[in-house]
Amino acid sequence: MQLAITIEEESPHTCNLTPKINNLIFFYFFQEMGTLGAVLKHPDDFYPLLKLKMAARNAEKQIPPEPHWAFCYTMLHKVSRSFALVIQQLGTDLRNAVCIFYLVLRALDTVEDDTSIPTDVKVPILKAFHRHIYDCNWHFSCGTKHYKVLMDEFHHVSTAFLELGKGYQEAIEDITQRMGAGMAKFICKEVETIDDYDEYCYYVAGLVGLGLSKLFHASGKEDMASDSLSNSMGLFLQKTNIIRDYLEDINEIPKSRMFWPREIWSKYVDKLEDLKYEENSVKAVQCLNDMVTNALIHAEDCLTYMSALQDINIFRFCAIPQIMAIGTLALCYNNVEVFRGVVKMRRGLTAKVIDQTKTMADVYGAFYDFSCMLKSKIDNSDPHANKTLSRVEAIQKTCQDSGLLNKRKSYVVKSGPRYNSAMIVVFFIILAIIFSYLSATRPNNYCKFCFHDT
Repeated sequence: MQLAITIEEESPHTCNLTPKINNLIFFYFFQEMGTLGAVLKHPDDFYPLLKLKMAARNAEKQIPPEPHWAFCYTMLHKVSRSFALVIQQLGTDLRNAVCIFYLVLRALDTVEDDTSIPTDVKVPILKAFHRHIYDCNWHFSCGTKHYKVLMDEFHHVSTAFLELGKGYQEAIEDITQRMGAGMAKFICKEVETIDDYDEYCYYVAGLVGLGLSKLFHASGKEDMASDSLSNSMGLFLQKTNIIRDYLEDINEIPKSRMFWPREIWSKYVDKLEDLKYEENSVKAVQCLNDMVTNALIHAEDCLTYMSALQDINIFRFCAIPQIMAIGTLALCYNNVEVFRGVVKMRRGLTAKVIDQTKTMADVYGAFYDFSCMLKSKIDNSDPHANKTLSRVEAIQKTCQDSGLLNKRKSYVVKSGPRYNSAMIVVFFIILAIIFSYLSATRPNNYCKFCFHDT
């Protein structure tokens, strides 16, 4: 792989690498790939970040020319850039089916999430949504930003849906119907118990796991996975998102919709929103740890599901989000910042996950390493420390019993210093070479970054 970057700027004069242009270049790199400080702390993130950026640009170039498919893939990039990247590696037919499946469920979720829609309007739409996907004239204005565009122009999604194979259509319709009915049920029902929590997560995410398993099977590339394992794949991701997004969801306007079960949070505070107040920090972290411990119960099922996959592209499609989930849980555990802002994996580590997840050995290795990270944060004074430890050690044992841990290189847990001076020097040498090349070989008169993968 060779990287060529050309710099062009609209100007009648030759474009020299002045300090101003240098600043623009640095801004571009670190705006897209993370802050300068983050890259200096983790200089080995640079190459995976660069590959990720190039992959994103290549994915955008692969958008089909037909207007309805162009809309669908463009919208996919806008509502979920990370998902758009992992979906690109699937074969064309399956990729199209998964793209439409995602957009249909994203539209359904947009209706559910819009708290400004009256219940008597929202519930019938959710229940009938599986029929609307066959109607190229149907649309419903709701949501904001890109989601509003998706809903206003939903006829493009319906048009694309009608071009899918019959097996794909039936799987998408079935899951959409079941999910819409489940969402409608919880519009009028609070998440009181842990059973309610599992049921809600089944409707909004477990069914996604079931649907994807149906699509994989319909493609002829995979055996049909069990419903219980498919459900766990969805629940592990959904519970991670619910935990991570506490502050965003509790501050939702015009009103919050939260899915932390009362059976858990009522042990620590009188009202769910009390967790965000600084005076309740100790109780909030204990509640958070309780939620993370609940989510970990699905990890072993996820490992079992992924170990049975046969197609490498489907495997990577499934494995990358699951590794992101265990990594996010490790970061969130015992971390009061969940109640202060956004806690997520750094961009460079995400790029490494995408770049280096190729085999089941990589998955076992990542799950093991993130479990070690989480285990190191367990405080014996936490009310559920023993339960958390038990679940973490069960995950570690599954990874160890695979016999594959010695076949991967860890990128999660590092024993060396955080600042690697040699890597930093190499990093700046590479930038210097690039900038020198730009000065010597600039082909025309206006400034722009062009990446070529040759």
